[in-house]
Amino acid sequence: MADAPSPFAFLDGALDRAEYLRSDAARLAALWPAARVLLLDGEGRALADAEGGPRLDAGADHADARDAAVLLGLDGEQAWFALPLAEAASPDLPRIDLRSAAASWPVREATAFAQARAVLHWRARHRYCGACGGALRFERAGWLGRCDGCGLEHYPRTDPAVIVAVSDGERLLLGRQANWPARRYSTLAGFVEPGETLEQTVAREVFEESAVRVRGCRYLASQPWPFPSSLMLGFYAEAEPDEPRANDEELEDARWFTRDEVGAALRGETRESGLLLSPRLSISRWLVECWYEAGGSAG
Repeated sequence: MADAPSPFAFLDGALDRAEYLRSDAARLAALWPAARVLLLDGEGRALADAEGGPRLDAGADHADARDAAVLLGLDGEQAWFALPLAEAASPDLPRIDLRSAAASWPVREATAFAQARAVLHWRARHRYCGACGGALRFERAGWLGRCDGCGLEHYPRTDPAVIVAVSDGERLLLGRQANWPARRYSTLAGFVEPGETLEQTVAREVFEESAVRVRGCRYLASQPWPFPSSLMLGFYAEAEPDEPRANDEELEDARWFTRDEVGAALRGETRESGLLLSPRLSISRWLVECWYEAGGSAG
C-alpha cells in the first residue's frame, strides 16, 4: 500500500542527499553529464517551461558550470544539482516562484526546488567570512564555505521557528499581518532565540504577539520553509481565554475564532465566516485542520 501524501509541501519525494558524494570529485564529474540541473535566478525563482512546469537541464548542457553547482542529491543513480542562473545570458526565459511551483509541480521537483532555493540563498549571502572578511571558497559540492584567510568553515544555516495552533478549549487564536490580503489570518509563529527551549519560545511568542498566556504545548510536526531559510516546528498550545491584544510591531490584529467560523473557512465559505486561511502548502493550514477535526480541542 502506498504511503499517504504529506499534508503540506516540501516533504514528499525528497532526494537521497548522498553526503558521502560531496567530497568525491571524480564521482561527481562522472555524474554531471547526465545529471538533472535546476536553475534559479537571483530572486529564488526557477526556470520553467512554457506551461510553467519544471525545466531541468542536463549537466551536459552546462559543461563549464559544474564547479558552481550545488549537489542536491540522488534519485536512484541520477544526480540532481542546483545552479545559479546567469542572468545576462537568459533575461527572457520563463520563471516560476516556489509557492506557485509547490501548487503545480510534481512533488519531487517541488521539494528539490525548496532545497535548492534555501542553499543558494545561503551561498549568495555568505560570500565573505564573518570573522575576518575574507572571501569564501566553496567546497564539498557547494555545502561548505571555507575562508582561506583564517581557516573558518561556514555551513548552510537553518533558522528554527515555532508555529502554533493556540486554543482556549473552544476557540482558535489567529493573527494577521498588515500586508496580508483582506481577512487573511494565520496561526502565530516566531523564531527561537538563543538559550531558549521550543516550549519557552511558544509561550513567549504567543504572549508577545497577542498577550494570551499559554498553559502548555506539545509538538506535532515540522516543515522546511525556505522563505528564505526556516524550519517551521508545529505545535498545539492550550491557553487561557485572555482577550487578545495585538502587538502593533508584529500583528495588525489577533482574535479568537469559533469552531463554526474556522469550519466555514476550511470549506471555502468565506462570506459566512469572514475568514481566509493560509494555503494548503503551509503547515499553518494543516495545524488549523488538525484543531478543527479534533473538535476544536487538543488537535
